[in-house]
Amino acid sequence: MAAIDCGTNSIRLLVADLPDPSAGPQAPLVDLTRRMEIVRLGQGVDRTGRLAPEAIERTRLALAGYAAEIERLGAQRVRMCATSASRDAENAGDFRAMVERTLGVAPEVVTGDEEARLSFTGAVRGLPADAEPPYLVVDIGGGSTEFVVGTRTEGVQAAISMDIGCVRMTERHLHGDPPGLDEIAAAQADIAVAVDRALAAVPGREVATLVGLAGSVTTVVAIAEGLTEYDPKRIHHARVSYDRVADVTADLLAKTREQRLASPVMHPGRADVIGAGALVLRVIMERAGMSSVVASEHDILDGIAWSLAETAADDRRS
Repeated sequence: MAAIDCGTNSIRLLVADLPDPSAGPQAPLVDLTRRMEIVRLGQGVDRTGRLAPEAIERTRLALAGYAAEIERLGAQRVRMCATSASRDAENAGDFRAMVERTLGVAPEVVTGDEEARLSFTGAVRGLPADAEPPYLVVDIGGGSTEFVVGTRTEGVQAAISMDIGCVRMTERHLHGDPPGLDEIAAAQADIAVAVDRALAAVPGREVATLVGLAGSVTTVVAIAEGLTEYDPKRIHHARVSYDRVADVTADLLAKTREQRLASPVMHPGRADVIGAGALVLRVIMERAGMSSVVASEHDILDGIAWSLAETAADDRRS
């Protein structure tokens, strides 16, 4: 199975096999490849309402490489989900046509609710025993952040998507390098309003464990853990305290882009927006009253792949 997640900042690929049935119900997928490229599809969407031609071209080049990899590995089923930027854009038809030409399948512009449910499915499978339910899963993307509450046994109980992604907040508020205190205060106030609405809707203050997904969270965790290189195995299911998240956030917001690039765990395409992503995570922890966050490297990509597995099983039964 091949799963592609095309968000506001990055496009990612997972090609995987199903686990052996003897591995148990919480066994993860068997990864054949995971790839990620920063394409910034959502460049300027918050301001213009349109996808920039150069952003569509960057995405096309990455997608062409993914299509070749999918063919090489012989994936039998392919699903591509496009999220926040392509939901918002007036010229989403141009993006859709490009994907069909390049990949051979149409992208599914999923709703915020479906995005949240896919993220939850991918994230909670295989959580460690000390991660007590119910869970609040937060997926901090480029254009939006998904909030999902649920358990493994009962599934999703409530979900909501808010427009407070790291790219959107950077473009809207954090213009300085480093951003000024007034810019940070404006971003924090904007984020807090959205987070309070989300936590009331899901409801996110009645959970036992906060699970954080996507590059902003995993990068903050990698820095907090003092890693000398980005190591997904050490980041996956690492638990980091609020105090460490707050310290890392303050440090990132005080640095210039060049200084952030010097971090050995920083992806070059994330350096200009990581301050906003960290700030979203910190505000969520504050407003939800969470003393720690558990990072997960498994997220919407895994959820998309599991959805393909369910479709295959339904086809066999019919």
